[in-house]
Amino acid sequence: MQIGYKLAAEAFGPAELVRQAVRAEAAGFDFVEISDHYHPWLDNQGHSPFAWTVLGSIAAQTERIGLATGVTCPTVRYHPAIIAQAAATLALLSEGRFTLGVGSGERLNEHVVGEGFPVDVDGRHRLLREALEIIRLLWQGGYQSYDGRYLKLSDARVFDLPDEPPLIAVAAGGAQAAGIAGELGDGLFATQPEPELVTHYREAGGSGPRYAEVPMAWAPDEHTAARAAHDTSRWALTGWKVMSELPNPVNFAAAAATVREEDILKKFACGPDPQRYLDVAQPFVDAGFDHLVMQNAGPDPDGFMDFYRAELDEPLRKLMAQPA
Repeated sequence: MQIGYKLAAEAFGPAELVRQAVRAEAAGFDFVEISDHYHPWLDNQGHSPFAWTVLGSIAAQTERIGLATGVTCPTVRYHPAIIAQAAATLALLSEGRFTLGVGSGERLNEHVVGEGFPVDVDGRHRLLREALEIIRLLWQGGYQSYDGRYLKLSDARVFDLPDEPPLIAVAAGGAQAAGIAGELGDGLFATQPEPELVTHYREAGGSGPRYAEVPMAWAPDEHTAARAAHDTSRWALTGWKVMSELPNPVNFAAAAATVREEDILKKFACGPDPQRYLDVAQPFVDAGFDHLVMQNAGPDPDGFMDFYRAELDEPLRKLMAQPA
């Protein structure tokens, strides 16, 4: 079992995200994962720096900890040729510690370039499939071209390539994306403890790492933790069909207006009880995920790091799937 820490780029500025990554390495986490957004989910989160700049700084200031995007959409806001170059560069700077997490994206971030965002999920998956083919093609080396239905590449070459390309973990919320992860990716990424995703991934040929984000909010008491999570992360309870479609933070504020603190407490591990965190993580382990990402929405990142090191690191690593 590998344990990661989610760097919430919507909630913190770039220097603070780098500081948290350095702290996470000292606290014993195996990797950090950063969201790659243009907008935050809610205006009161107040941040959304360029994830790739932050990752480069983290690579320079850490020695051991793995790095990952969670996740990048390589189809609209970025052309896949740019992501192929960026990921190769980061793999070199981190000396092989980088994993490229990719997904079909959210309108929240992709609409900003004015190119439109596919209305249908099938169209987004076809775009993602072509993007992954382009990235793989460029990582082979040499000059490459690609003439797809949606994406083009013209006589392009990534000159600085690592000896081993980064792993690609593909985000999936359903069977089709899980199949793409198994066919064209090296790993699976998910936010829900659904064993069917792992099953579809494996049936499509997937055998690599399986990442899952575990919702939590640490504070010295449960109410403070739940209140903080409600303030900044209530959007997480709207569901993926909502999260992928809305264009701006104001829309997410409206969509999440009926979410209550009681709803947060049902979904998130809140407060100081280690057992509650293990209980929230267990369904992900039962579903077949082996890389757990601690997504802390609490008000005190340093307090959570101390709590993790003292109370959670060892028991989380001992979690095993329970018989159905």
